[in-house]
Amino acid sequence: MVLNLLEVLGTKFFPTQYTVHIFVGIATIFALRAFSQGRATTRERDLHARTILVTGGFTPFGSTILQELAQRGAHIIALSSDPIDSPRVALLVDVLRTTTNNEQIYAEQCDLLSPASIQSFCKRFLSGQEKRLDALLLTHEYSHIGAFASFTTRSRAAEDAEREQLSLASFLLTTLLLPSLLTAPTERDIRIINVVNRFYAAAASSSTFYTSLTSDKSSPPPSSIFFGEGTRSLRTILVTRHLQRILDALPTAQIPKTDSNTSAIPVVNSDSQKSNIVAVTVSPGISRADTVARMLNADWTASSGYSKVGVLLYLLILPMLQLFTKSSVAAVQSVLHALFLPTPFKLLSQVTENPLNAKDRSKDVADSTAPEEVLKPGALYAECAVVQLKVPPPPPEEKEAEAEAKGVDKGKGKAREGKKEDGVEALDLPDDGELGGELAGRRVWEAFESALKAWEASNPTLEEVEAEEKARVEVEEGPSSSM
Repeated sequence: MVLNLLEVLGTKFFPTQYTVHIFVGIATIFALRAFSQGRATTRERDLHARTILVTGGFTPFGSTILQELAQRGAHIIALSSDPIDSPRVALLVDVLRTTTNNEQIYAEQCDLLSPASIQSFCKRFLSGQEKRLDALLLTHEYSHIGAFASFTTRSRAAEDAEREQLSLASFLLTTLLLPSLLTAPTERDIRIINVVNRFYAAAASSSTFYTSLTSDKSSPPPSSIFFGEGTRSLRTILVTRHLQRILDALPTAQIPKTDSNTSAIPVVNSDSQKSNIVAVTVSPGISRADTVARMLNADWTASSGYSKVGVLLYLLILPMLQLFTKSSVAAVQSVLHALFLPTPFKLLSQVTENPLNAKDRSKDVADSTAPEEVLKPGALYAECAVVQLKVPPPPPEEKEAEAEAKGVDKGKGKAREGKKEDGVEALDLPDDGELGGELAGRRVWEAFESALKAWEASNPTLEEVEAEEKARVEVEEGPSSSM
């Protein structure tokens, strides 16, 4: 009876003549779903005893990253603009510790929109007993900034200012922690991973990208949120590549020694990696929670407010978004891939018993077991692969054009002439031609330095903030001490 009833219902709602069409439609939906989620990393890595600093960890994307790292035993330091005893922060930390059986998860307060707060955190961290860092995972620039005009509750100028400040926060945090990374043992595998949005192509193909680096900040912000986000993304990509050039050109090369008494032996040509610190950029793609929801201003947890119409529209199109956009779990795969991939330096656990031929035999063993894919320093990763992004070189400035006309090697500029600036010997940075070349990286780096000085000058200094905090504590303790 039941089977007959099912047969009647199946014949009525799914006519047999459309069986092929139905199966093709279902297969197409599954194929679109699989394609939109992108590639998943096939790599794995034990992160026990590895200390990883994470920014933006209290967003949907960031919380997924924290969970993935915690499950692998990482010692996590998650920065939060909210106090660490706030319900949102404390609850997430407690849940992660409980669900992953990892007690090495900590939150530290650091407002990335305040240079003094960043300096204060770095001062606390560098003056502490435990200064080890194995990775800087800067994910706060991935979350989309800027909603469509119909849904926005903020001005374009405010959105552009937030983009600028968050990019400067990455630059400041990296440069303040870099001395500690450089003094770490050369056998340590250290990674700096900047996570950016997917709209860098909008800026890479624009002729106004380089002029926007030095343009007057009082000028109107770009009308397109895609170009604004793309500019932010491309700047981070170029400055990360330039950071790797600087690391590779340091006089004290951070290359592990290759004698028979050490287990740290390069197995790939040293041209592939000249420093034990690797800086890369990762673009996870377009996700529902961190990209589309913010475009529609449908994030009801945002402190800047949200659009009720945007929330309603987001819920209506959610079934389509399930097909064509990434979940947070799918979005983090490229970041994990960059974190898990072996670098061109591979650690050998044992040294051959014959000390006379230890070096040669270890190299032979290493070459035979070399991984098929290694992490490329300074590269841009997306969908678990290196992106060959074509960035046109910047037009030469007036002084550089005059120097080139007088016979100075093309592309050398200040960083390659070997002259002293402010008593410091300039580094000789080769022009590799990647991502606009050395000149493009230097232009962006110098633009960040100038903008950082202006940002610090327009905000309270660390000394002023500390004095204000000390005065506040004294006022609060005054009545209690008198009693």
